[in-house]
Amino acid sequence: MTDIPDHRGARGSIKDGRVLVEGESNVFGEEGPVSQSSSEIRSPRREAAAEAAHGVPGWLIALFAVASGMTVANLYYAQPLLAELRGVFHLGEATAGLLITLTQVGYVIGMVFLVPLGDRLEKRSLVTALLAVTTLALVAAGLATGFPMLLAASLVSGATSVVAQILVPFAASLAPDHARGQVVGRVMSGLLTGILLSRTLSSLVSGVAGWRVVYLGSAVLMTLLAIALRLALPRQAPTTSVPYHHVLRSTAALVRTHPALLRRGLYQAAMFGAFSAFWTTVSYVLTGPRFHYSAVGVGVFALVGAAGAAVAPLAGRWADRGLTRPMTGAALGVAALASAIAGLGQHSVVLIALAAVALDMAVQTSLILGQHTVYQLDPLARARLNSAFIAIFFVGGALGSQLGSVAFRAGGWGAVAVLGAALPVLGLLYWLTERRSGATRPTPGDGAGAAA
Repeated sequence: MTDIPDHRGARGSIKDGRVLVEGESNVFGEEGPVSQSSSEIRSPRREAAAEAAHGVPGWLIALFAVASGMTVANLYYAQPLLAELRGVFHLGEATAGLLITLTQVGYVIGMVFLVPLGDRLEKRSLVTALLAVTTLALVAAGLATGFPMLLAASLVSGATSVVAQILVPFAASLAPDHARGQVVGRVMSGLLTGILLSRTLSSLVSGVAGWRVVYLGSAVLMTLLAIALRLALPRQAPTTSVPYHHVLRSTAALVRTHPALLRRGLYQAAMFGAFSAFWTTVSYVLTGPRFHYSAVGVGVFALVGAAGAAVAPLAGRWADRGLTRPMTGAALGVAALASAIAGLGQHSVVLIALAAVALDMAVQTSLILGQHTVYQLDPLARARLNSAFIAIFFVGGALGSQLGSVAFRAGGWGAVAVLGAALPVLGLLYWLTERRSGATRPTPGDGAGAAA
């Protein structure tokens, strides 16, 4: 049996797939004698030192990271497949684009209606059920006999792929206050790597075996993942017993109750808007008359952005050290600079690649810092807080994608670069008001290291 400290410093352990926490029966569902005098790990061997540093076994953090990346990748597999699907189903460009739109709509639906259930239901069972539905939806997509069937399956798989946004606060709840940022950073590095590599994987697989294998292969992966998580995840009892409709209402109320939630959401909306504008339109530049990239070439280019995922663990450490506010300002500044470099590099793929890495690093840094702050606001409502946070900035991403397409049609890559720089600059101006408003100060008693 290996002991872990819970998120309030109480002593706990992982045994036989269950979390045993002393004095925290309302959170983890296992009662024990109250003992809050020590947050140290009672390990009989020094070889558990790595676990002591984070409060969660390293293999479990890795599983959280891999699972988050694999599930969120389902949202992006279709992007490089549109050209092939247009030929298969005899579609126009606008109609084919509905596949991406409905997948994203499904994700929003899942964020609003499914993620808050992470506070209402036992998380391990919820994750398993959602992955089962995702698997069935992906099988239906891979066997689709018509485009409407593919659209419906993508809507469902998009909604249930929010498993990633249940796993991140799950991991945060297992970590002690002093290392929560590092744990979240490591899990998010897996999630962000999944986002960045999904396009490349989809391009390569479809090029070799066809688009159906992309969906069917992901269905197999989701099945294996569901089994692994069912066996490995600790049981974690619900943190609230209020009716479901009250959970939804309370999620909206959290935005009013915690100004820091809205503030961090708006920061990330600006960053994600710039990110979406860049990645939605960069393929037009790369496949254009200057570079002549193929669809697979664009997918390989996406590998460049994956280098940005390396910053996630660093961002977690910055958060744990109380550097959230200055590093947020730095991230916003880097994002604006990256967009400017991208504009100057419309004739140089090297500059565009450098801009992609810098932009991804900035966006990921801001995201980790934001989640660290948000998770400190209410330990018993982390799933709902995450739902609201992601939903807020996802709106920014959707707007950035749409505005990026409009800007490209109106003024080419230069106009996209101006848009990409303007959004984080607006976020930076808002950031300058933070110290005066004190909006991101942590709620008293929620632990150290949350100061934004």
